[in-house]
Amino acid sequence: MHTRRRRLLAAMGALAGLPLARAVRAADSSWPAQPLRLILPYAAGGPTDVLARAVAQHVARQLGQPVIVENKTGASGNIAGESVARARPDGYTLLYHSSGLAISPALYRQLPYDPLRDFAPVGLTASIPLVLMTTRDLPAANTAEFIAYLKARPDALSYGTGGVGNITHLSVALFLHASGTRAVGIPFKGTNPAMVAMLGGQVQFMVDAISSALPYIRDGRVKALAVTGAQRSAALPQVPTLREAGLKDLTMNTWQGVLAPAATPQPAILRLNQALAEAVRDPAIAGPFTAQGVDLRSSSPAEFQAYLGQEVRRWGDAVRMAGIQPE
Repeated sequence: MHTRRRRLLAAMGALAGLPLARAVRAADSSWPAQPLRLILPYAAGGPTDVLARAVAQHVARQLGQPVIVENKTGASGNIAGESVARARPDGYTLLYHSSGLAISPALYRQLPYDPLRDFAPVGLTASIPLVLMTTRDLPAANTAEFIAYLKARPDALSYGTGGVGNITHLSVALFLHASGTRAVGIPFKGTNPAMVAMLGGQVQFMVDAISSALPYIRDGRVKALAVTGAQRSAALPQVPTLREAGLKDLTMNTWQGVLAPAATPQPAILRLNQALAEAVRDPAIAGPFTAQGVDLRSSSPAEFQAYLGQEVRRWGDAVRMAGIQPE
């Protein structure tokens, strides 16, 4: 008797759930029904903004709805991050961010969001290797000679960074730790002033994204010793990797990707992911950026989630190695 009653109740529950299931499927099929907002924590016209807008245009064509790019700068990206983390999880508000998202947890004691809990990763769009550079007159022709030069002169050389806690700072911290060397970091208000200082000889070396450093390398104003990716860059095929130089465990890139608020419906995430993958495969987008040292790439949401976790741990370790105290 009790068994029949349980079966009857279960059947009634299943029937009652059918209208809801149909409604969910209908909602999924109608998404997107309005324009999407893509929030960037970077200024308009910068390299990240340019790529984000190119991707947004392609995604808009795929989805049949405008993708409106909004620049919300300030607080090292935390204003933009918080606005998306607190947005309605309906797939219409998205965050276009970079490696800074993974660095912030180690730099701020009271971050207004958690990168791993408050976002649903949609997909990566780009991976940009960094490049280790020195002044032209520094007597080291390759990374091994440079490491030997540093070891013979602990704390005698200085390196420029785009600011305390910037990826250009933390990547040098990882390099110094891996190579067992020491040098003095000089923070600037951005990587451009740091590059100007190196060109003028005020600092002797720095690490920056290939896409930013390429013009200075190609015209011979600085000397490129190594790239930080797993493979050589197509933009600098003559420059070996740090792995080739003997630092086998040291691989690091800056990256870009799209995230949605946590609890965004999975069908919307998957459709967005497909649109992103098609965008970065488009030769009209990939060609110009590849020539600048930007490796356009795609990932599944799960792959991006796992990678983000790795990056939070990597840059958290770098912040501690650099001796930076969270604000």
